[in-house]
Amino acid sequence: MQAADKTTSISLPSEPLRESVAAGEHASLSDVRHDAMSLEQRQREEEHAKRLEAIRARIRRSLDDPRPDLTPEQVDAFLEELFAEAERDGRFAVGGSSKL
Repeated sequence: MQAADKTTSISLPSEPLRESVAAGEHASLSDVRHDAMSLEQRQREEEHAKRLEAIRARIRRSLDDPRPDLTPEQVDAFLEELFAEAERDGRFAVGGSSKL
């Protein structure tokens, strides 16, 4: 069976939908459903685009950062200090080695 052959039933309050048709905002209940589905799809696409742009902006900032890259040893030392500080502050207990 193809996906197009499957159906799903959704229950909605009918009065606002019928009022929309009666007011001439939509030609039929089917048009109301179609517009609602299209709106929901556009909202999902816009949210996806916003998340993607935020990720790209973070990447750009990272690539444009003029500071020199850290060596693996510097990263290890930074993380060790970060974990030690968190443990001292009681934010969490580090079990075992915190080396990456």
